[in-house]
Amino acid sequence: MEALDKAYWNARYESGETEWDMGTVSPPLRDYIDQLPNKNLRILIPGGGNSYEAKYLWDAGFHDVTVLDISSVVIDRLKRQHEQTGIKFETGDFFEHEAEYDLIIEQTFLCALDPSLRQAYARHMYDLLWEEGRLVGVLFNREFEAPGPPFGGGIKVYRRMFEPYFSFKTFAPCYNSHPARQGKEVFINFRKLDPLSRKR
Repeated sequence: MEALDKAYWNARYESGETEWDMGTVSPPLRDYIDQLPNKNLRILIPGGGNSYEAKYLWDAGFHDVTVLDISSVVIDRLKRQHEQTGIKFETGDFFEHEAEYDLIIEQTFLCALDPSLRQAYARHMYDLLWEEGRLVGVLFNREFEAPGPPFGGGIKVYRRMFEPYFSFKTFAPCYNSHPARQGKEVFINFRKLDPLSRKR
């Protein structure tokens, strides 16, 4: 499999091969954001791509928003598009990123990673979240016939991956997905486990 590194993702964005891009904020995430009362949350969108959610958050009054992506092409583009906002756009490797957040939004990031990295992904999400922080987002609830990315999965696979690190508030098929993804997504709303309560 081709290395899914910075050069790979820069080439995808330069060539416009971004078929995962819905062109708008994900409806399940929009609905989740709309009911959040605390505008002071420190929010990360890793593997953010075109990050429609970031602009939606900013317009809704959330002003501590960070978008992280390994592609300098898409990050430079976003900096130009949203220079009038205070959204932080950073080029970098998720697994090397160090900070603390109250909320991490997952939107087509996990499906872009080699499946061999999934356990490390779950662990690093845990490490980036502050006490009782939340990981919220959408995951593909299907497998793909063609070689990834995107890489698919299902609730049973994801459950094993996340169980050591999070308690599950919501972990169910989406009822309000974008029309292009109806019946193909699972919505997650996970709370970081206290270190003393984590399963060994």
